[in-house]
Amino acid sequence: MTDAEASYLDTAAGRRIAYHRSDGAGPENVPGIVFLGGFISDMQGTKAVYLERAAKVRGQAFLRMDYSGHGASSGVFEEGCISDWAADAVAVIEALAVGPQILVGSSMGGWIALLIARMMPERVAGLVTIAAAPDFTEDSMWAGMNDIQRAKLMREGRIFMPSDYDAPYTITRHLIEDGRQNLVLRDPLELPFPVRFLQGTADKDVNMSVALALLDHASGPDIRLTLVDGADHRFSDGNCLELIEATLDEVTARIAG
Repeated sequence: MTDAEASYLDTAAGRRIAYHRSDGAGPENVPGIVFLGGFISDMQGTKAVYLERAAKVRGQAFLRMDYSGHGASSGVFEEGCISDWAADAVAVIEALAVGPQILVGSSMGGWIALLIARMMPERVAGLVTIAAAPDFTEDSMWAGMNDIQRAKLMREGRIFMPSDYDAPYTITRHLIEDGRQNLVLRDPLELPFPVRFLQGTADKDVNMSVALALLDHASGPDIRLTLVDGADHRFSDGNCLELIEATLDEVTARIAG
């Protein structure tokens, strides 16, 4: 799908969110899937497109989206924050998804998915995270800055940080301060549905310790962590894609069973 083929949802917050939805053709009691992408990513990524195709084969509804300031959606990336992007996801789910959904959160999308599970647990049937990055604005960005960088951020409102994937990106004071209002690893995190965390051991962006901390912190009746030796943050080679698909099949079966 190209950006020209995207559909759009105008939210109550005044943002225009690009999305692509494919309806399910299987049993009505099978929950749909919502894919939530990462920081500065979009819904055209390898994982989102692969999983949508796999869902179509199974007759399972699938929904992917661009947060505001990302991809084909409206807004300026540097003006956004975790609260905005979580609100975008909530608006899309409320308007376009039918019944409880299986959330698939990649990197920052894992944090967004955990926020959704906390805000509207009745709409979550299951959860799969891929290299989840909960609380990364505090525990990675802010914690990784030196005193000079922190002072510059607080004084000027933004700093530029290098990226392994593209041009340097902007970290704003607004992003850091808003992130502190959305932390999920400091308070109880109840996940009362099937949950699968996937994490690569060679991930240079989200350390394996984050996945272990998340597993230790979350509580629920059916939570598992799978570590993939040698997998990096992209988690999108053939074996990783097949693992994500198999994990979604497992979660779907656990819900149906």
